[in-house]
Amino acid sequence: MSKTSLAIILGGGQGSRLAPLTESRSKPAVPIAGKYRLVDIPISNCINSDIKRMFVLTQFNSASLNQHIKNTYHFSHFSTAFVDILAAEQTPDNRTWFQGTADAVRQCMQHFLNHDFDYALILSGDQLYQMDFNKMLKAHQDSGASITIATLPVNAKEAPEFGILKTDSESLITSFIEKPDASLLPQWTSDVSDEMKAEGKLYLASMGIYVFNRDLLVELMKNQETKDFGKEIIPQSIGKEKVLSYQYEGYWTDIGNIDSFFEANLGLTDDIPKFNLFDNSSKIYTRARVLPPSKITGTSSIDKSIVAEGCIINGCSIEHSVIGIRSRIGHGSTIMNSYLMGNDYYQNIDEIRSNIANNITNIGIGERCFINNTIVDKNCCIGDDVRLNGGKHLADTDTPLYTVKDGIIVVKKGAVLPNGFTV
Repeated sequence: MSKTSLAIILGGGQGSRLAPLTESRSKPAVPIAGKYRLVDIPISNCINSDIKRMFVLTQFNSASLNQHIKNTYHFSHFSTAFVDILAAEQTPDNRTWFQGTADAVRQCMQHFLNHDFDYALILSGDQLYQMDFNKMLKAHQDSGASITIATLPVNAKEAPEFGILKTDSESLITSFIEKPDASLLPQWTSDVSDEMKAEGKLYLASMGIYVFNRDLLVELMKNQETKDFGKEIIPQSIGKEKVLSYQYEGYWTDIGNIDSFFEANLGLTDDIPKFNLFDNSSKIYTRARVLPPSKITGTSSIDKSIVAEGCIINGCSIEHSVIGIRSRIGHGSTIMNSYLMGNDYYQNIDEIRSNIANNITNIGIGERCFINNTIVDKNCCIGDDVRLNGGKHLADTDTPLYTVKDGIIVVKKGAVLPNGFTV
């Protein structure tokens, strides 16, 4: 069934809620877990499900995403597999940017129709989960549905953040409400498993993952007025088409803002994380880099943390943190509850010595620093004795060097923080 499916991965809009991480890159290109990019998640789910024809639709800051996909996903010359980027483009028929998720698919339709497929699998580029799409496609086919929506049981606290669906005894969707007020929830419970009931997860939320029959998608895309799947196409199709709910009970999170992004990354350090990077059958693929192993010297202490390859850690303390590729952390520094994205390159010994002699801050984290509740973006130069102590005591702010959101300090990509800098 995977052979008759085509995957369309939506790159997302401007990603302003994830700023400043999206100031110079698109949302799917944001680094996650110290060595991957967000877009690697849906692509890996597709590869693991043997769906190897994928389009990624982007329009904002797509250069680094294009580069990552070009350098990462190479398939055999003798296979039909591909991951193609479709950036928003002006044509004689259309002179506007993508106006929404459905509009993005509409504008790229000519490219999809060059391929044979029975089912279009529409995915988001900014979610963290591991799913076998073949099970969803089989449920879609077995039920004779025209559209299938992946749904997640959620509790009353989470429900107002989602589009909530109601199903009948055959799991067909009978009604839909976008972000319902808490007072309406008693009318919107659905049939869920006993395990989900025990957790108080009585409401079915749309995960923004859809299967469409090819012919129906072609027909729906003829309506120029509809711009969005979640807000228009899905609600308008209920009652007219056979729309199936495919319940998924695994780990899933929508990385929509800094808080959820931060939580998802630090969650990977749990003893048994909800999102399992250490899984033979659900590998996460990314660019294969030729990097040395990480080197840890001095009396370093590392607890409940992930350290990516190519790092140099000198006699420091790391706790409940994710340390990204090529990170360099100086002697006597403490890193707690933080995500260091790492660096794109190394400085050589001569350059480091020259910088020290000329009071220029080297790339990485200096000596005797204290970093807590902080995201440090790529290629930052943080001097000695720098103190970044995030927490609810900090008001939201935005400066040229860093942003504070929900108590989390985000040091901007390439920022240089001088010796003794404090937040």
